[in-house]
Amino acid sequence: MLFLSSSFLAQAAGTPPPGGILGNPMIMMVLMFVMMYFLLIRPQRQRQKEHEKLISNVKVGDHVVMNGGEHGIITSTKEKTVMVKLADNVKVEYERSAIGSVSKKSDVVEASAA
Repeated sequence: MLFLSSSFLAQAAGTPPPGGILGNPMIMMVLMFVMMYFLLIRPQRQRQKEHEKLISNVKVGDHVVMNGGEHGIITSTKEKTVMVKLADNVKVEYERSAIGSVSKKSDVVEASAA
């Protein structure tokens, strides 16, 4: 009996609990946050910055696809909006943020020639 009580006291006083360094719940939470940052948050921010750069660099003559699926050619640009020619005699003004993707005028000409 004396042997059992002394072993319990020795465990409670000096040795760390089993599980090592990853057994601590706070360390696991920090590791989970770091993983979430590098797997979800950081790539999303990079895509957002690329899209903002794409939108700010559109020029007259660029072929664009809007978020709604409309294809057109930019005919004029303003600070927050662009005028897009969708068909003959059909021009629509869109917010710049509605631009989904841009292909430069030279890219489309090369693709149609091939």
